[in-house]
Amino acid sequence: MQPDEEVAGPHVRPEDDEGSRAGRATDEGGDMTTEAATVDEFDRERLVAIAQRTVDINATLDRLERDFRGIFNRETIERFIYDSAARLGEAKVTTYVPIIAERFAKERLKALARVEGRMLTTIPSVLFLCTHNAGRSQIAAGWVKQLVGDRVLVWSGGSDPTSEVNPAAIEAMNEVGIDIAQEFPKPWTDEIVRAADVVVTMGCGDACPIYPGVRYIDWEVDDPAEVGLDAVRAIRDDIEGRVRMLVEEMQLAAKSGAA
Repeated sequence: MQPDEEVAGPHVRPEDDEGSRAGRATDEGGDMTTEAATVDEFDRERLVAIAQRTVDINATLDRLERDFRGIFNRETIERFIYDSAARLGEAKVTTYVPIIAERFAKERLKALARVEGRMLTTIPSVLFLCTHNAGRSQIAAGWVKQLVGDRVLVWSGGSDPTSEVNPAAIEAMNEVGIDIAQEFPKPWTDEIVRAADVVVTMGCGDACPIYPGVRYIDWEVDDPAEVGLDAVRAIRDDIEGRVRMLVEEMQLAAKSGAA
């Protein structure tokens, strides 16, 4: 992929993409429908079994149903919780799974609402992708949040997520006053990629998803995995400079107090 490559083309619905399967749910009281993507290698029965072991499904459903009232029905939300728990299991995440699965499902539902035009917003969005979603993409997302706050919607993901964020990346970011310790590695998903205005890739190569109508930028950034803290600091500073240029290009004013 060439730097700053933009892929143009007609919008492709999730069910039209061979790499994605979408369930259909009909909202009560109307004929409104929505896609609810599922993991290809899991059938419904296994998704339920995984979710039951990891998530307090009723409490999670109640909270997310309140958050998405009038946007998605309970069945759609339930499917995303099951699917998110299953994907995190495949991504080797084993700690705080109930909390993380709920956060992941919420991120995905927000993205789907943008894709389907159910949530009208003028806030731009950016997605950072790397291999493990443990270092580079988490550092980049942390910098964007620090510099522009809620003036942009930020996601991150990986082609082969690991079990935790790189401790050296957490330490290096703490040194500049940015806390990424509460973040978690997760796979990229169809609806999040489609919802992003800009997708920044860092080292995931051919595994990075390519969708029509999404702008892609490729950053050649060293991988902070298995290197010392000094090397991670240099990667952090490299990414900071790139993020600052991206923020300027996207015409996002730095928030008050950001250096």
